[in-house]
Amino acid sequence: MSSRLHPAWSLIGASVRGAAHVRANLPNQDAISVWSPAHSDGLPGIVVVSDGHGSAKCFRSDKGARRAVRAANPLIRQFLDSQQDATNLSTIKRTAEERLPQLIARKWQDLIARDWQNHPFSPDELDMLEKKAGIAARQAVEAKPEIAYGATLLSVAVTETFILYLQLGDGDILTVSETGQVERPVPKDERLLGNETTSLSGEQAWLDFQVRFQVMADTPPALILLATDGYANSFRDEANFLKVGSDLLDLLRSEGVDKVNASLKGWLAEASQTGSGDDITLGLMCRMDALSPLEAITIAQPPVTQETQIASVVETLTLSQQENAGDIQVA
Repeated sequence: MSSRLHPAWSLIGASVRGAAHVRANLPNQDAISVWSPAHSDGLPGIVVVSDGHGSAKCFRSDKGARRAVRAANPLIRQFLDSQQDATNLSTIKRTAEERLPQLIARKWQDLIARDWQNHPFSPDELDMLEKKAGIAARQAVEAKPEIAYGATLLSVAVTETFILYLQLGDGDILTVSETGQVERPVPKDERLLGNETTSLSGEQAWLDFQVRFQVMADTPPALILLATDGYANSFRDEANFLKVGSDLLDLLRSEGVDKVNASLKGWLAEASQTGSGDDITLGLMCRMDALSPLEAITIAQPPVTQETQIASVVETLTLSQQENAGDIQVA
């Protein structure tokens, strides 16, 4: 876990092994990758988050999640670098919608195929799968090995002229305005019911991606959050989960990025322990000029003290509530 601080944007993130996974001696099946240029205003900035599926058939989903962020982040970087005319937003939007999901899905499949060829399923893995889920599950994985690596994908890329959101499967992307208004830039996929989710292991996974292209307006989001579903599932309801967006914005303003970054893992671990028990991963993209105390901004919530802000965030996080690669990558 670390951060990159720039005059314009700062990107931070953390991933914690779920309390239930610790008890069951299971690995962290989430992964996160954060990238921004070393010497600039932090643009473009990219955060990618992946959540490996927890079903018996997906017994290598921790590897699937790590390979998802490893595939997506450089491909998004390459895509941004390849756009010669940054002002031709309609072309960039169309190319992103038509090309990026397919490129990411195919790259992930290539990485998975390579891992499986180098490390075929062991008899113990397949026997355990059959014991847990039956012979049909074993046969499905033997016929289509990528099922064992199934994972979701969330990504956001912020540039000077636009923001690009991509989502496959469950998890949450939230934006927070300067006044604390929280929104979902990508609407919830109505196909995701219960524990069912679309996946990179799907037959034509690129067709299941949701892509949102947002032109950088006069006042872009102050804060963007990307979180695996273990986070939202640690809250009592949707309203409490959404409130954490404005609470975190307030805390970033009062405490600063570095202190929040240093506390993230502890907050997320506590959320898992008192909430879902699942792995939790959170990425934050902060617009630095929006984090300065601005008297001209009318905050949605009434003014509170610094101590109350900290207590509010921790309470919200707790009530309802490790392979490095790349610039900042946690699994």
